[in-house]
Amino acid sequence: MSVLRTKPIKDVLAQGDADGGDGRPGLKRRLGALDLTGFGIGIVIGTGIFTLTGIEARDNAGPGVVISFAIAGVVALLAAFCYAELASSVPTAGSAYTYAYATMGEIVAWIIGWDLLLEFALGAAVVARGWSGYLAELLNLPATWFGEEGSIVNVGAVAIVLILGVVGIVGIRESARVTNLLVMVKVAICVFVVVAGLFFVKAANLTPFIPPTEPASDGEGGIKQPVTQAIFGLEPSVFGFVGVLSAAAVVFFAYTGFEAVANLGEETRKPRRDLPLGLLGTLLISTVLYIGVSLVVVGMVPYTEIDRSAPIASAFESVGAGWAATLVSIAAVAGLTSVILVDLVAMGRIGFAISRDGLIPPSIAKVHPRWGTPYRISAIMTVGVALLAGLLPLSALADLVSIGALCAFVLVSVAVPILRRTRPDLERPFRVPFSPVLPIVSALACLYLMLNLSVETWLRFLAWMLLGALIYFGYGYRKNRLARRDASTASPTPTQPTPTR
Repeated sequence: MSVLRTKPIKDVLAQGDADGGDGRPGLKRRLGALDLTGFGIGIVIGTGIFTLTGIEARDNAGPGVVISFAIAGVVALLAAFCYAELASSVPTAGSAYTYAYATMGEIVAWIIGWDLLLEFALGAAVVARGWSGYLAELLNLPATWFGEEGSIVNVGAVAIVLILGVVGIVGIRESARVTNLLVMVKVAICVFVVVAGLFFVKAANLTPFIPPTEPASDGEGGIKQPVTQAIFGLEPSVFGFVGVLSAAAVVFFAYTGFEAVANLGEETRKPRRDLPLGLLGTLLISTVLYIGVSLVVVGMVPYTEIDRSAPIASAFESVGAGWAATLVSIAAVAGLTSVILVDLVAMGRIGFAISRDGLIPPSIAKVHPRWGTPYRISAIMTVGVALLAGLLPLSALADLVSIGALCAFVLVSVAVPILRRTRPDLERPFRVPFSPVLPIVSALACLYLMLNLSVETWLRFLAWMLLGALIYFGYGYRKNRLARRDASTASPTPTQPTPTR
């Protein structure tokens, strides 16, 4: 048995059939291109636009945070091209995990699947706590139960995770309806922010657009500095173009999750057409909105005075438009709600794909006969996220979401030219232009952004990967479907005893 054994493409495609390829009920195909785009925007437009804009503008990039969002958006778009080719060729649950299994081998697939579970679990938990805080501010709820500080259990975060977990389990069509409604609200508010905010933009606030480089504060050295600075022995610094790049690596968090669309391949009516439309449509719309909103925010308020926790709402309050700040807070609650819901749905599909392959116990991959969703794995992961969101202050771990997504994007980008070489006959309704150049550029760009995250983030990420290795070699390596198939093939055929007189 080898850790580099690959899963045949025909097996991947067979599992997307109505019977799951093995006689068990499969996922139900109920989604179209608009539903996929709604899911994508639902998860992308959220925390990044409502919180990271202020944090990174004030701490790292100044008005140059607009460039940071543009850089992160271009890198995400490159990765989306690669996702679109693979998703249209191999429409399946599991996205990057399944692509890696079919091209680079089992151990790489496990690493990326384990990595994606980290990304979506922490993303949902972090956003749930942010949702709870916005709700408390809107309705004047007690910080003891809804605040980030001073609470033992964040009741608001636990409640929203459990409620949305039930929505995701009951049905993908119901999840799509809720998500699409929330997306319409927050996209409308984002457009409003850009149009209304332009009347309050002052040119003086945008100068200098990229503030001159400054030494980092004492607490930003050591393991808190970016890996690039640690490797090359550079003096820890903020602002300047280095600050813009560091901010780009962090605000990439805002774009993470669009790959959740690729996880819905087995629930899409026409996946070969609709998956590329959903992926690329999500990134194009989200990038335009991010650039527009970030430009308006840094133009309304000097970057040194931007509020870290609620930058958009506080910007309108500072110019005397308190009514607009209330609208923004409502949009934030709607936006963060959809992010949590799509995170939970995506986690369930990734866990379903891993469990179906036997890398974790297959019994938890069962699909509900009526709802057509992987209800057992979804319920387990919903409870896990609720515990994380309720008990742990996860702001320090948010960068793990970025590094997890970037790692997945590197492997997906590499998988495109590999699959073209190993399976040139495979039908590809969407093809990445200028391959293999564009996939290589995508992989290198994602890797570079990873190196602009802190040493501390890398250490936490490696610790999570080590835990995953222990689970894989302790269970999945011996128990998965390919291992059992190889073992049965290798078993000698019993011979009949020679008759005796």
